[in-house]
Amino acid sequence: QLAEGYTTHSIPPHALAQLARQWLSEDTPNFDPAGVCVGSKEVEARLLCKTPHSILAGSPFFTAVFTEVGCTVNWIHQEGAEIGPDAVTLTAVVRGPARCLLLGERPALNCLARASGIATRCSKLQAMATARGWHGEVAGTRKTTPGFRLVEKYAMLVGGVSMHRQDLSGMVMLKDNHVWASGSITEAVKAARSVCGFSSKIEVECRSAEEGRDAAGAGADIVMLDNFQPQELHVAACELKAEFPTLLIEASGGVTPENLAMYFSPHVDIISLGCITQGCPVVDFSLKVQKPGSHSSLNTTM
Repeated sequence: QLAEGYTTHSIPPHALAQLARQWLSEDTPNFDPAGVCVGSKEVEARLLCKTPHSILAGSPFFTAVFTEVGCTVNWIHQEGAEIGPDAVTLTAVVRGPARCLLLGERPALNCLARASGIATRCSKLQAMATARGWHGEVAGTRKTTPGFRLVEKYAMLVGGVSMHRQDLSGMVMLKDNHVWASGSITEAVKAARSVCGFSSKIEVECRSAEEGRDAAGAGADIVMLDNFQPQELHVAACELKAEFPTLLIEASGGVTPENLAMYFSPHVDIISLGCITQGCPVVDFSLKVQKPGSHSSLNTTM
């Protein structure tokens, strides 16, 4: 994983504040009747991680939520750290007015659980690539949750994999529908290049080695070999690299954590997996308000 400063400093402060306000407004659009029960007395709550061997990700968003409601967060574990091996680990302490702390609880926990789950999966996938000595990059996709992409892409970064393109504007990816609507791979690449110029790479989704040759010949920078079986992938990638040595080759479609190792090849530069964000398990966090007079030790385990 990247050092903590590199990841957290990549998020613009205004984006953190904007997202935190949106999440809070969604969760409490009107009155907070339960706030009457607890009032504004100062309380302390402990953030507990109950999924051992998880990668902590999303702390800037968690903190931003509580900052918006006037609370403070003292982190015991840093972003990108592996939490555990204890069954329950004290991860942070939140302090502030009771009603405000409880306003921020669920949005903050939801974000942290999701981001940490993605980072944990990414870390495991990258560890597989490293163990096999593969030279390429494991990457995410644009299969992200609407309105939550910044968090999910950031979690990939914390987990040590490539975020891939951020959005449709970040890189040109010509998929089968673009090609069919344009008439041919050559025409699609030509039209895209006339708009994006030198500043953006063009990637073309290909279903065969022959389509890959057409794309590379038309000037594509990256060829995505889509839904290839591993052995077919290795043959096609080897042929394309021999003919176009500077071409980047991406494998995608049907890749899972269970079969990822089968796609490693000296001729494949990128392997992208939609399961990094789709169907990814979350990390179990809870926030427990301490009873008056309870010991407020900041031990790292509970």
